[in-house]
Amino acid sequence: MTNQVQNAHKIKRESKKRIRVEFDRTPLLERLRSKYLSLYFLKRLVWHVFRFLLLLGVCYVILFPFYSKIASSFMSPEDFVDVTVRLIPKYPTLDIYKAIIMENGYLSALLNTFILAGSCALLQTFVCCLVGYGFAKFKFKFNKLLFLLVIFTMIVPHSTLQLSMFMEFRYFDILGILNLLGGGVVDWLRLLENPSLNLINTYWPLWILSATALAFKNGLYIFMMRQFFKGVPDELEESAYVDGAGVFRTFIQIILPLSIPMMITVFMFAFSWQWTDNFYTDLFYTTSGPTLMPDIVAIPTSLNITTAAANMYNTAITNTCGILILLPLILLYVFAQKYIIQGIERSGITG
Repeated sequence: MTNQVQNAHKIKRESKKRIRVEFDRTPLLERLRSKYLSLYFLKRLVWHVFRFLLLLGVCYVILFPFYSKIASSFMSPEDFVDVTVRLIPKYPTLDIYKAIIMENGYLSALLNTFILAGSCALLQTFVCCLVGYGFAKFKFKFNKLLFLLVIFTMIVPHSTLQLSMFMEFRYFDILGILNLLGGGVVDWLRLLENPSLNLINTYWPLWILSATALAFKNGLYIFMMRQFFKGVPDELEESAYVDGAGVFRTFIQIILPLSIPMMITVFMFAFSWQWTDNFYTDLFYTTSGPTLMPDIVAIPTSLNITTAAANMYNTAITNTCGILILLPLILLYVFAQKYIIQGIERSGITG
């Protein structure tokens, strides 16, 4: 039977070689005619042309708004008045960028937002990693119920918790400890006139929410980490336990190095969300606070014009503010895209 199969393959190879030799001996015109004037070639040609036009149309729909906003950011007020100017500025200038950077405090907002977003993203990444590992690898009572509540946090709109969160951090008191000391079971223990802390207009509310895995989108991050850790073989942990490592040491020395791509993905998600967030910043920075990225979206006083194109020019200024806000995220994504793709593939949230 084996000899018959080998002979069949040998005959097939010889047939292909003979057909190829005969095809090479035919005249060039006949070869071109048989190759390019066939129904198979026409079908492939039509399919490739259709796919090219489809991708070209999709790219146009997606990229045209970005190109129009970038082009308008380099236009001068005269370009908005000139009806012949469409997408290419006739008098290009950097006045919009200079005014936003100098007058709207862009550099200060860049530093403040980087500190806030980076610190919150680091806290959320580590805490969600720890919580996700606990849900994935440990069996305890009400495990599924608690994880269901984590998923439930992804459904409840945070605007419904706006007032309660504000009052909690306006009169912050962990487990009533400050009230006990200041409100006074015994008068001589009265240490504070107001038995609460006002954390509004500080970074502390966002840091506390991030450190306790209660910040916005943390339910999604916990779900991603849990799905990733469920795919980690249990033999790795068992071998570490046999060698005398404890749970926390196993988590730090073995599990965390394996989950670096997933952690980078979660960090990028958390960082990007905090970078452009205006819900929590408007909630916790009511009267004063650091200048953050959403605060730079304003019309600089030096660019106020009263011409007929004032509305279009102001729209271009607002779009330029958005470009400057997104630029650091784009640069960060360029360097971390490989890890983001790996993390999303291993998270179990793709089909």
